[in-house]
Amino acid sequence: MNTLLFSATLLSIACITSTALSQERTDAAVTDDPFLWLEEIEGPSAVAWARAENEKTLGVLQSDPRYGHFYGQALSILQAKDRIAYVSLKRRGLENFWQDENQVRGVWRRTTLESYRSKDPQWETILDVDALAVAENRNWIFQGSSCLPPEERLCLISFSDGGKDAASIREFDCDAKTFVADGFYLPEGKQHVSWVDRDTLLVARDWGEGTLTQAGYPFVVKELKRAQALSEAREIFRGEPTDVSMSPFVLRDSEGNIHETGAIRAISSFESEYVVFRPNGPVKLNLPKKAAMIGLVGGHLLVRLDEDWRPPGDISFAAGSLISYDLAEWKQDPMRAKASLVFQPGPRQALSGLGATKNLLILTILENVQSRAFAYKYDHGAWSAAPIPLPEHANVSLLATSDETDRAMFAVSSYLRPTSVWYFDVESKSLEELKTTPAAFDASNHIVEQLEATSRDGTSIPYFLVRPKNARFDGTIPTLLYGYGGFQASLLPSYLGPVGRLWLEQGNAYVVANLRGGGEFGPQWHQAAQTATKQTTWDDFIAVAEDLIRRKITSPSRLGIIGGSQGGLLVGAAITQRPELFNAAIIKVPLFDMLRYTKLGAGASWIGEYGDPAIAEQRAWIEGYSPYQKLMAGKTYPAPLILTSTKDDRVHPAHGRKAAAKLAALGQPYFYYENIDGGHSAAANLREYARQLALEYTYASRRLCSE
Repeated sequence: MNTLLFSATLLSIACITSTALSQERTDAAVTDDPFLWLEEIEGPSAVAWARAENEKTLGVLQSDPRYGHFYGQALSILQAKDRIAYVSLKRRGLENFWQDENQVRGVWRRTTLESYRSKDPQWETILDVDALAVAENRNWIFQGSSCLPPEERLCLISFSDGGKDAASIREFDCDAKTFVADGFYLPEGKQHVSWVDRDTLLVARDWGEGTLTQAGYPFVVKELKRAQALSEAREIFRGEPTDVSMSPFVLRDSEGNIHETGAIRAISSFESEYVVFRPNGPVKLNLPKKAAMIGLVGGHLLVRLDEDWRPPGDISFAAGSLISYDLAEWKQDPMRAKASLVFQPGPRQALSGLGATKNLLILTILENVQSRAFAYKYDHGAWSAAPIPLPEHANVSLLATSDETDRAMFAVSSYLRPTSVWYFDVESKSLEELKTTPAAFDASNHIVEQLEATSRDGTSIPYFLVRPKNARFDGTIPTLLYGYGGFQASLLPSYLGPVGRLWLEQGNAYVVANLRGGGEFGPQWHQAAQTATKQTTWDDFIAVAEDLIRRKITSPSRLGIIGGSQGGLLVGAAITQRPELFNAAIIKVPLFDMLRYTKLGAGASWIGEYGDPAIAEQRAWIEGYSPYQKLMAGKTYPAPLILTSTKDDRVHPAHGRKAAAKLAALGQPYFYYENIDGGHSAAANLREYARQLALEYTYASRRLCSE
């Protein structure tokens, strides 16, 4: 089964806040913006502009002798035949989606555990996406499958045109290895679907005028029967147009038995209401708004809390805790069922990952950004935990769990040590290392240190420094500083792979900052840098940069910064607030025009993170850092490299386009590349990703390294 029953994508679940009548509202549109025309994604003038910019950027960077070398190295690592094939533990075998030089779009395949243990596993093809794309003359990008439990024979497969979030969904028979004739088919859209039984789906999608939120997500759930037209689907539940989105769910146990059906109503970026569908109508559950139902294990329903909560007549639970309900008691009366504590974080701790096997709950827990794994079991009225003895001083991630048995798979990784995959079998009490990533670069000359910087308000901000062992602390090491700092997402140690080959092997340094706004220390770490206090994230990042310079690890002429999406906004804020600190800035699929972000792409869904520029008070704090408006004459910026994608329907490409156009108008140097495909990742396949890496590190080398 999946490690999470319900999950959210970064920058995809968020809010349209309701406001009091007394709040002053203002139009966030910038009427004197000369580059509004670049917001027309497929507009002929905008596309022609992007292609011309691409030609200029590729002409410079690809003519650099380092580019071809970097591209070849990156591609060889990304397409290596001996890299790990990560798998899920399914009832029909171990499944994997694989891309290489021959399978550019990829192949969905399966094998057995015995075969996977071998050096050269034998794979059975389920679906060849390259062959399908050729046969249908479409640019299909595989976005995953949802298979009907417990048999997992019938699957709903999502296909994106070029990498967009919007996808079409088709029913597939994994035994016949063909699409089901006259099976379920949902046309392209941003949609959420759950199986009820082989003839019934719960669907949230665009049902016609007035059924999408301002952010472009559905808020109406309908029941769709086999052979029904979409127009015949029966409405089950309707939220509000001011919601962010709606997702149906089906709560199943490990045997595939259904215990509830319902919907998750996202009423803001980080607040949800859960309803279950009962014969007498929907019932809203007694849960705090900052909470998430996780799933079932051992006859218990699990809920994660992102705020402190005291249920009526019950004990208090701290933010970041995991609680559980006896399933039978909860089903009888979900409003009065008593909760039990599973896990409560201590100082500098956070719940990192979780999943369920047949009888166990598997948790990975962070402590000061280092992780360990534990197996939890409910016995004699309480949950008990047993550590899983995986390698220490590394990041432990839960890869897969089995709902047939008590088995799980983990990835163990660090910045310099190749990732390994471990197999854990509770019944046999065995822990086995199955696979190890081949070394992608020579790490013998580097070490990893965890350091701390002091932010503007005195808070200690941890960061990881990967540097040469023999470094002379004279400010001369070319250094790239990476950050994100948003949406409660954690940046955890992972093998640097291509970054090691293209950057570290040249004697350079790489830094990862654990900023407030992220989730490294739980919900409070995120909430300390939200809406009115979002500037805190930028302050933390700048503090890390200043600390690197203070320690003479690097200097402004040798320091570059890199980030994507929310991290692109982070980099934009850093170079507009403190341009003198940096000599390079890689800005990927960024947010940039924060006064118009709610009108672009899925922007309205992130108001809970940043605030609403249509409200005067909130516009004021957003205007204080919005990078697009902060680009101005009289300042010198570090000639950024801006990367985006025409097919990004999450963060609109106009953010990057307009940033480049304004820099050009100011007479400031920059590089801009817009991949036509790729969606929010800005790369639809391994070749495009290798090109992106080669562009990034050619640029970084030109800006930060001696010729």
